[in-house]
Amino acid sequence: MGEFTPYDSGPSLSDAMLTEEGVTLTWQTSDVTTLPLLWLRDHCACPECRHPQTRERLYVPLADINEAPDISLQNGHIYLHWKDGHTSAFHSGWLYQRRPETRLTSPVPKSAPWVDNFFPERILHADLLTPAGEKAWITALLRDGLALVTEAPLMEEEVSRLAERIGPLRTTNFGARFNVRSKPNPNNAAYTAAGLPLHIDLPNWQQPPDIQLLYCLKNEASGGESLFADGVRVVNALRHQDSNALTILSETPIDFRFQDEATDITVRAPVITLDSSGNLVEIRLNNWIRDTLHLPASQMNAWYRAYRTLWQLFHSEAHQLEFTLRPGQMVAFDNRRVLHGRREFDPNSGARHLQGTYLDRDMLASRLRVLARHS
Repeated sequence: MGEFTPYDSGPSLSDAMLTEEGVTLTWQTSDVTTLPLLWLRDHCACPECRHPQTRERLYVPLADINEAPDISLQNGHIYLHWKDGHTSAFHSGWLYQRRPETRLTSPVPKSAPWVDNFFPERILHADLLTPAGEKAWITALLRDGLALVTEAPLMEEEVSRLAERIGPLRTTNFGARFNVRSKPNPNNAAYTAAGLPLHIDLPNWQQPPDIQLLYCLKNEASGGESLFADGVRVVNALRHQDSNALTILSETPIDFRFQDEATDITVRAPVITLDSSGNLVEIRLNNWIRDTLHLPASQMNAWYRAYRTLWQLFHSEAHQLEFTLRPGQMVAFDNRRVLHGRREFDPNSGARHLQGTYLDRDMLASRLRVLARHS
């Protein structure tokens, strides 16, 4: 039963008997569970039911099982001989891992709201190139929504090389990798010297990029300090301060739009998206990509009041984190959770050059699970 998670050391079965609910299994550890017949048939791992190379399921559970199979135990493992002539063999350790009573665990951390005086975890570039360092960096990034790499080489495209250790770069209308510096005829505020209020990137996309990496190659200009704020923390504060504002912003879709000579990308979605338990799924706060507010006139003033309250919370000292990104540092953050911005800088005082790219959160979680197999 090809699996990447080891199970050979699991306990052997001491008994298996048919019951009304299915097959009741007892292990030598005295653990007991009952699995329905259809579940057992659906999880048969023979080459007819699972592709031997990909391990993908071939069997489709379209019919109920009306006749119970014959059961045998051999060397502590179970064999089910179905009435249609098919035989399913199950390793006792594999079944033990998958008992319904077993609490599922994952190396992927849950998001944790920032606390007072939060500062992102720092990982040396040299450590990031090791499994332990990479694991620590991804864990911090998925948990806190923000992590910092330090003492990295001043090499163009190093941001792409680091990202590609995780997975393919997420391409947008700005390309797979982009340069952040002041330039003539910009099509985005990031390519100016202006200060950028806190925002997420590309809220006008159906699926905004999950993770953004920003790699500092030069920062000789005065000003330009980086700003960050945690959406989880701020939404919790909004819930406490003005729950009606949270309801308005999470239940009222508005329009976001980016357009230039080559593109016109728009979406209608609420500023805040919550799950069924009220936890933050994503923030879409980006004031310059917010399109015309197309709502009934009777709802507009209430929406603007709610928006103003959220804006003030994000831009308050209690929720903002500020630091200067130095050459050889790379900041990574959850673009759908952590808002980012910068102070105005003087382009005449020195060069400033950052390179950036995006990654999908699924690829970071995947990489963390792979790394956890060997820890």
